[in-house]
Amino acid sequence: MKIVTSGESHGKGLFAILEGFPAGVKIDVEAIDRALALRQSGFGRGARQNIEHDHAEILSGVRNSVTLGSPITVTVFNRDYENWRPYMAPEGCDITQRKLTKVRPGHADLAGMLKFGQTDARNVLERASARETAVRVAAGEICRQLLAALGVRIGGYVLSVGSIRDEATYSFAQLAERETTLGMMNESLAARAREEIQSCRREGDTLGGIAEVRVKGLKSGFGSCMTYSEKLDARLGAAVFSIQAVKGVEFGMGFASSAHRGSEVHDEIFPSEHGPIRASNRAGGIEGGMSNGEEIVLRAAMKPIPTLMRGLRTVDTETGEASIAAAERSDVCAILAFETVVEAVVATEIAMVVADRLGGDTLADLAERYERLPA
Repeated sequence: MKIVTSGESHGKGLFAILEGFPAGVKIDVEAIDRALALRQSGFGRGARQNIEHDHAEILSGVRNSVTLGSPITVTVFNRDYENWRPYMAPEGCDITQRKLTKVRPGHADLAGMLKFGQTDARNVLERASARETAVRVAAGEICRQLLAALGVRIGGYVLSVGSIRDEATYSFAQLAERETTLGMMNESLAARAREEIQSCRREGDTLGGIAEVRVKGLKSGFGSCMTYSEKLDARLGAAVFSIQAVKGVEFGMGFASSAHRGSEVHDEIFPSEHGPIRASNRAGGIEGGMSNGEEIVLRAAMKPIPTLMRGLRTVDTETGEASIAAAERSDVCAILAFETVVEAVVATEIAMVVADRLGGDTLADLAERYERLPA
Protein backbone atom coordinates (compact mmCIF):
# COMPACT_ATOMS: atom_id res chain seq x y z
CA MET A 1 0.00 0.00 0.00
CA LYS A 2 1.24 3.50 -0.73
CA ILE A 3 0.00 7.07 -0.62
CA VAL A 4 0.80 10.25 -2.52
CA THR A 5 -0.58 13.75 -1.95
CA SER A 6 -0.71 16.83 -4.16
CA GLY A 7 -2.07 20.34 -4.12
CA GLU A 8 -1.11 23.84 -3.02
CA SER A 9 -2.19 25.90 -0.02
CA HIS A 10 -4.20 28.38 -2.09
CA GLY A 11 -4.75 26.14 -5.11
CA LYS A 12 -7.99 24.44 -6.10
CA GLY A 13 -7.63 21.73 -3.49
CA LEU A 14 -5.55 19.09 -1.80
CA PHE A 15 -5.60 15.51 -3.05
CA ALA A 16 -4.45 12.10 -1.85
CA ILE A 17 -4.37 8.77 -3.65
CA LEU A 18 -4.17 5.55 -1.62
CA GLU A 19 -3.09 2.63 -3.79
CA GLY A 20 -3.30 -0.99 -2.64
CA PHE A 21 -5.96 -0.31 -0.01
CA PRO A 22 -7.97 -3.53 0.57
CA ALA A 23 -11.55 -3.96 -0.51
CA GLY A 24 -14.38 -4.34 1.97
CA VAL A 25 -13.55 -1.59 4.47
CA LYS A 26 -16.58 0.43 5.56
CA ILE A 27 -15.74 4.14 5.31
CA ASP A 28 -17.36 6.70 7.60
CA VAL A 29 -17.00 10.06 5.82
CA GLU A 30 -18.47 11.91 8.81
CA ALA A 31 -15.60 10.58 10.94
CA ILE A 32 -13.15 11.96 8.37
CA ASP A 33 -14.83 15.36 8.58
CA ARG A 34 -14.68 15.26 12.39
CA ALA A 35 -10.92 14.71 12.17
CA LEU A 36 -10.64 17.58 9.68
CA ALA A 37 -12.60 19.84 12.02
CA LEU A 38 -10.27 18.92 14.86
CA ARG A 39 -7.27 19.81 12.68
CA GLN A 40 -8.79 23.23 12.15
CA SER A 41 -9.52 23.86 15.82
CA GLY A 42 -7.48 24.79 18.85
CA PHE A 43 -6.45 27.91 20.69
CA GLY A 44 -3.97 30.02 18.72
CA ARG A 45 -5.21 29.32 15.19
CA GLY A 46 -5.25 32.06 12.55
CA ALA A 47 -7.80 33.68 10.23
CA ARG A 48 -7.56 31.01 7.50
CA GLN A 49 -9.64 28.70 9.68
CA ASN A 50 -12.54 31.19 9.48
CA ILE A 51 -12.57 30.76 5.70
CA GLU A 52 -12.10 27.02 5.32
CA HIS A 53 -14.63 24.51 6.62
CA ASP A 54 -12.90 21.38 5.48
CA HIS A 55 -14.91 18.53 4.05
CA ALA A 56 -13.53 15.32 2.58
CA GLU A 57 -14.85 14.30 -0.81
CA ILE A 58 -14.05 10.79 -2.02
CA LEU A 59 -13.67 10.77 -5.79
CA SER A 60 -12.81 7.12 -6.43
CA GLY A 61 -12.23 3.71 -4.90
CA VAL A 62 -15.35 3.65 -2.72
CA ARG A 63 -18.90 2.64 -3.60
CA ASN A 64 -21.82 2.73 -1.19
CA SER A 65 -19.33 3.65 1.58
CA VAL A 66 -17.25 0.48 1.07
CA THR A 67 -13.77 0.34 -0.46
CA LEU A 68 -13.44 -1.48 -3.79
CA GLY A 69 -9.74 -2.38 -3.78
CA SER A 70 -9.05 0.19 -6.50
CA PRO A 71 -7.07 3.39 -5.80
CA ILE A 72 -8.90 5.69 -3.41
CA THR A 73 -8.83 9.38 -4.27
CA VAL A 74 -9.84 11.77 -1.52
CA THR A 75 -9.80 15.54 -1.77
CA VAL A 76 -10.26 18.58 0.43
CA PHE A 77 -11.17 21.54 -1.75
CA ASN A 78 -9.90 24.99 -0.75
CA ARG A 79 -12.69 27.55 -0.32
CA ASP A 80 -10.06 30.28 -0.29
CA TYR A 81 -9.13 29.40 -3.87
CA GLU A 82 -11.83 31.74 -5.19
CA ASN A 83 -10.02 34.63 -3.51
CA TRP A 84 -6.70 33.47 -4.95
CA ARG A 85 -7.81 32.38 -8.43
CA PRO A 86 -6.41 35.57 -10.06
CA TYR A 87 -2.94 34.71 -8.69
CA MET A 88 -2.95 30.90 -8.56
CA ALA A 89 -5.00 29.57 -11.50
CA PRO A 90 -3.02 26.90 -13.38
CA GLU A 91 -4.75 27.93 -16.63
CA GLY A 92 -3.23 31.40 -16.41
CA CYS A 93 -2.93 34.12 -13.77
CA ASP A 94 -1.07 37.27 -12.75
CA ILE A 95 2.10 35.92 -11.12
CA THR A 96 3.40 39.43 -10.39
CA GLN A 97 0.81 39.72 -7.61
CA ARG A 98 1.28 38.11 -4.18
CA LYS A 99 4.95 37.64 -4.98
CA LEU A 100 7.14 36.84 -1.96
CA THR A 101 10.85 37.61 -1.96
CA LYS A 102 11.39 38.63 1.67
CA VAL A 103 12.06 35.03 2.63
CA ARG A 104 11.13 33.75 6.09
CA PRO A 105 13.80 32.22 8.36
CA GLY A 106 12.79 28.69 9.34
CA HIS A 107 10.53 28.20 6.30
CA ALA A 108 11.21 26.42 3.02
CA ASP A 109 11.26 29.76 1.14
CA LEU A 110 14.95 30.35 0.48
CA ALA A 111 16.19 26.76 0.26
CA GLY A 112 13.30 25.92 -2.07
CA MET A 113 13.95 28.91 -4.31
CA LEU A 114 17.58 27.91 -4.70
CA LYS A 115 16.74 24.24 -5.30
CA PHE A 116 14.00 24.79 -7.89
CA GLY A 117 15.43 27.88 -9.57
CA GLN A 118 12.58 30.18 -8.52
CA THR A 119 12.53 33.95 -8.14
CA ASP A 120 9.24 33.92 -6.24
CA ALA A 121 8.97 32.02 -2.97
CA ARG A 122 5.22 31.66 -3.65
CA ASN A 123 6.11 28.77 -5.98
CA VAL A 124 7.72 26.99 -3.01
CA LEU A 125 5.68 27.97 0.03
CA GLU A 126 2.33 26.99 -1.51
CA ARG A 127 3.35 23.33 -1.41
CA ALA A 128 5.51 23.56 1.71
CA SER A 129 2.62 25.04 3.70
CA ALA A 130 1.11 23.02 6.55
CA ARG A 131 -2.23 23.44 4.76
CA GLU A 132 -1.15 20.26 2.92
CA THR A 133 -1.76 18.29 6.10
CA ALA A 134 -5.53 18.63 5.68
CA VAL A 135 -5.58 15.87 3.08
CA ARG A 136 -3.11 13.81 5.08
CA VAL A 137 -5.60 13.87 7.93
CA ALA A 138 -8.35 12.74 5.55
CA ALA A 139 -6.23 9.87 4.22
CA GLY A 140 -5.06 9.02 7.72
CA GLU A 141 -8.62 8.71 8.97
CA ILE A 142 -9.36 6.23 6.16
CA CYS A 143 -6.33 4.22 7.30
CA ARG A 144 -7.42 4.50 10.93
CA GLN A 145 -10.74 2.90 9.98
CA LEU A 146 -8.89 -0.02 8.40
CA LEU A 147 -6.81 -0.46 11.55
CA ALA A 148 -9.88 -0.23 13.78
CA ALA A 149 -11.38 -3.17 11.89
CA LEU A 150 -8.33 -5.18 13.05
CA GLY A 151 -8.62 -3.98 16.65
CA VAL A 152 -5.77 -1.44 16.42
CA ARG A 153 -6.51 1.95 17.98
CA ILE A 154 -4.66 5.25 17.91
CA GLY A 155 -4.90 8.11 20.40
CA GLY A 156 -2.83 10.99 21.65
CA TYR A 157 -2.60 14.28 23.50
CA VAL A 158 -0.52 17.45 23.70
CA LEU A 159 2.26 16.88 26.19
CA SER A 160 3.68 20.40 26.11
CA VAL A 161 3.16 23.89 24.72
CA GLY A 162 6.32 25.96 24.73
CA SER A 163 7.97 25.45 28.13
CA ILE A 164 4.73 24.31 29.81
CA ARG A 165 5.02 20.52 30.04
CA ASP A 166 2.82 17.87 31.58
CA GLU A 167 5.00 15.42 33.54
CA ALA A 168 2.15 13.04 34.45
CA THR A 169 1.53 9.68 32.80
CA TYR A 170 -1.83 8.60 31.41
CA SER A 171 -3.45 5.36 30.33
CA PHE A 172 -4.70 4.94 26.78
CA ALA A 173 -8.29 5.09 28.04
CA GLN A 174 -7.65 8.46 29.72
CA LEU A 175 -6.62 10.08 26.43
CA ALA A 176 -10.28 10.51 25.50
CA GLU A 177 -10.63 12.91 28.47
CA ARG A 178 -8.24 15.58 27.17
CA GLU A 179 -9.41 19.19 27.24
CA THR A 180 -10.57 20.65 23.94
CA THR A 181 -8.75 23.96 23.42
CA LEU A 182 -5.21 22.59 23.14
CA GLY A 183 -5.58 18.83 23.54
CA MET A 184 -3.78 18.75 26.89
CA MET A 185 -4.76 16.40 29.71
CA ASN A 186 -4.42 18.91 32.53
CA GLU A 187 -6.77 21.91 32.41
CA SER A 188 -4.64 24.08 34.71
CA LEU A 189 -1.60 23.55 32.50
CA ALA A 190 -3.74 24.28 29.44
CA ALA A 191 -4.80 27.57 31.03
CA ARG A 192 -1.16 28.55 31.51
CA ALA A 193 -0.42 27.54 27.94
CA ARG A 194 -3.27 29.70 26.63
CA GLU A 195 -1.84 32.68 28.51
CA GLU A 196 1.55 32.04 26.91
CA ILE A 197 -0.04 31.84 23.46
CA GLN A 198 -1.86 35.12 24.08
CA SER A 199 1.43 36.71 25.08
CA CYS A 200 2.98 35.49 21.82
CA ARG A 201 0.02 36.86 19.86
CA ARG A 202 0.45 40.31 21.41
CA GLU A 203 4.18 40.26 20.65
CA GLY A 204 3.82 38.95 17.11
CA ASP A 205 5.59 35.73 18.02
CA THR A 206 4.80 32.00 17.75
CA LEU A 207 4.97 28.86 19.87
CA GLY A 208 5.49 25.13 19.33
CA GLY A 209 5.14 22.05 21.51
CA ILE A 210 5.22 18.27 21.80
CA ALA A 211 2.53 15.74 20.90
CA GLU A 212 2.44 12.18 22.22
CA VAL A 213 0.70 9.54 20.11
CA ARG A 214 -0.03 5.94 21.12
CA VAL A 215 -0.88 2.85 19.11
CA LYS A 216 -2.74 0.18 21.08
CA GLY A 217 -3.50 -3.35 19.92
CA LEU A 218 -0.80 -3.75 17.28
CA LYS A 219 0.58 -7.26 17.53
CA SER A 220 4.28 -8.08 17.67
CA GLY A 221 6.50 -8.53 14.64
CA PHE A 222 5.61 -5.54 12.48
CA GLY A 223 8.73 -3.98 11.03
CA SER A 224 12.00 -5.87 10.69
CA CYS A 225 15.45 -6.19 12.21
CA MET A 226 16.78 -7.63 8.94
CA THR A 227 16.55 -4.58 6.68
CA TYR A 228 17.34 -1.15 8.02
CA SER A 229 14.72 0.63 5.93
CA GLU A 230 11.99 -1.69 7.23
CA LYS A 231 12.61 -1.01 10.92
CA LEU A 232 9.28 0.10 12.36
CA ASP A 233 10.75 3.02 14.28
CA ALA A 234 12.66 4.08 11.16
CA ARG A 235 9.48 4.06 9.08
CA LEU A 236 7.40 5.85 11.70
CA GLY A 237 10.19 8.33 12.35
CA ALA A 238 10.52 9.15 8.64
CA ALA A 239 6.75 9.52 8.30
CA VAL A 240 6.47 11.87 11.28
CA PHE A 241 9.53 13.87 10.24
CA SER A 242 7.78 14.49 6.92
CA ILE A 243 5.22 16.63 8.75
CA GLN A 244 5.92 20.34 8.46
CA ALA A 245 7.71 21.87 11.49
CA VAL A 246 8.78 18.58 13.11
CA LYS A 247 12.26 18.83 14.62
CA GLY A 248 12.39 15.76 16.85
CA VAL A 249 10.87 12.30 17.23
CA GLU A 250 11.37 9.82 20.07
CA PHE A 251 9.95 6.47 21.17
CA GLY A 252 9.36 5.38 24.76
CA MET A 253 12.00 6.90 27.02
CA GLY A 254 13.64 8.33 23.93
CA PHE A 255 16.47 10.78 24.60
CA ALA A 256 16.05 10.37 28.37
CA SER A 257 17.27 6.76 28.11
CA SER A 258 20.77 8.02 27.32
CA ALA A 259 21.05 9.42 30.86
CA HIS A 260 20.19 6.14 32.63
CA ARG A 261 21.83 2.77 33.15
CA GLY A 262 20.69 -0.22 31.15
CA SER A 263 19.02 -1.73 34.19
CA GLU A 264 16.81 1.37 34.34
CA VAL A 265 16.01 1.41 30.63
CA HIS A 266 15.35 -2.07 29.29
CA ASP A 267 12.00 -3.77 29.87
CA GLU A 268 12.52 -7.03 31.73
CA ILE A 269 10.58 -10.05 30.46
CA PHE A 270 8.72 -12.48 32.69
CA PRO A 271 6.90 -15.80 32.13
CA SER A 272 3.12 -15.98 32.31
CA GLU A 273 0.39 -18.41 31.33
CA HIS A 274 -0.09 -16.40 28.14
CA GLY A 275 3.61 -16.36 27.25
CA PRO A 276 6.42 -13.89 27.95
CA ILE A 277 5.28 -10.49 29.23
CA ARG A 278 6.89 -7.14 30.07
CA ALA A 279 6.11 -5.29 33.26
CA SER A 280 7.14 -1.93 31.77
CA ASN A 281 7.20 -0.22 28.37
CA ARG A 282 10.24 2.02 28.37
CA ALA A 283 11.02 0.92 24.80
CA GLY A 284 7.77 2.45 23.59
CA GLY A 285 6.51 -0.76 22.02
CA ILE A 286 9.40 -1.24 19.60
CA GLU A 287 12.49 -3.42 20.04
CA GLY A 288 15.00 -4.18 17.31
CA GLY A 289 12.93 -2.24 14.80
CA MET A 290 9.85 -4.43 15.41
CA SER A 291 6.63 -4.00 17.36
CA ASN A 292 6.75 -6.08 20.54
CA GLY A 293 3.01 -6.13 21.33
CA GLU A 294 3.12 -3.29 23.85
CA GLU A 295 1.64 0.14 23.18
CA ILE A 296 3.70 2.12 20.71
CA VAL A 297 4.54 5.44 22.36
CA LEU A 298 5.82 8.16 20.05
CA ARG A 299 6.48 11.84 20.70
CA ALA A 300 7.01 14.52 18.09
CA ALA A 301 8.40 18.00 18.71
CA MET A 302 6.99 20.87 16.68
CA LYS A 303 9.08 24.00 16.32
CA PRO A 304 7.38 27.42 16.52
CA ILE A 305 5.66 28.44 13.28
CA PRO A 306 8.19 30.34 11.13
CA THR A 307 5.76 33.08 10.01
CA LEU A 308 6.01 35.77 12.69
CA MET A 309 3.75 38.80 12.48
CA ARG A 310 6.56 41.01 13.75
CA GLY A 311 8.95 39.48 11.24
CA LEU A 312 12.54 38.35 11.56
CA ARG A 313 15.62 39.77 9.87
CA THR A 314 16.20 38.38 6.41
CA VAL A 315 17.22 39.26 2.86
CA ASP A 316 14.98 40.37 0.02
CA THR A 317 16.06 37.98 -2.73
CA GLU A 318 14.89 40.43 -5.41
CA THR A 319 17.05 43.35 -4.26
CA GLY A 320 19.72 41.51 -2.27
CA GLU A 321 19.22 43.94 0.58
CA ALA A 322 18.56 43.35 4.26
CA SER A 323 14.87 43.28 5.07
CA ILE A 324 12.19 42.04 7.43
CA ALA A 325 10.57 38.72 6.57
CA ALA A 326 7.15 38.72 4.96
CA ALA A 327 4.17 38.15 7.24
CA GLU A 328 1.91 35.64 5.50
CA ARG A 329 -1.41 34.97 7.23
CA SER A 330 -0.61 32.35 9.85
CA ASP A 331 -1.26 30.83 13.27
CA VAL A 332 0.33 31.73 16.58
CA CYS A 333 0.21 28.13 17.80
CA ALA A 334 -1.25 25.11 16.01
CA ILE A 335 -0.40 22.39 18.51
CA LEU A 336 -3.82 20.68 18.60
CA ALA A 337 -3.83 20.58 14.81
CA PHE A 338 -0.30 19.20 14.93
CA GLU A 339 -1.27 16.40 17.30
CA THR A 340 -4.17 15.52 14.99
CA VAL A 341 -1.83 15.37 12.01
CA VAL A 342 0.67 13.18 13.86
CA GLU A 343 -2.10 10.71 14.69
CA ALA A 344 -3.14 10.63 11.02
CA VAL A 345 0.40 10.12 9.73
CA VAL A 346 1.06 7.36 12.27
CA ALA A 347 -2.22 5.66 11.26
CA THR A 348 -1.23 5.83 7.61
CA GLU A 349 2.23 4.38 8.18
CA ILE A 350 0.99 1.61 10.49
CA ALA A 351 -1.66 0.67 7.91
CA MET A 352 1.03 0.45 5.24
CA VAL A 353 3.26 -1.67 7.47
CA VAL A 354 0.39 -4.04 8.20
CA ALA A 355 -0.54 -4.31 4.52
CA ASP A 356 3.10 -4.86 3.54
CA ARG A 357 3.45 -7.78 5.92
CA LEU A 358 0.08 -9.46 5.51
CA GLY A 359 -0.92 -8.64 1.96
CA GLY A 360 -4.46 -9.54 0.93
CA ASP A 361 -6.89 -7.96 -1.51
CA THR A 362 -9.74 -7.74 1.00
CA LEU A 363 -10.27 -6.77 4.61
CA ALA A 364 -11.37 -10.38 5.25
CA ASP A 365 -7.99 -11.65 3.98
CA LEU A 366 -6.15 -9.15 6.15
CA ALA A 367 -8.22 -9.83 9.26
CA GLU A 368 -7.81 -13.60 8.95
CA ARG A 369 -4.04 -13.32 8.64
CA TYR A 370 -3.83 -10.78 11.45
CA GLU A 371 -5.86 -13.03 13.75
CA ARG A 372 -3.39 -15.90 13.27
CA LEU A 373 -0.43 -13.81 14.43
CA PRO A 374 0.94 -14.19 17.97
CA ALA A 375 0.25 -11.25 20.24
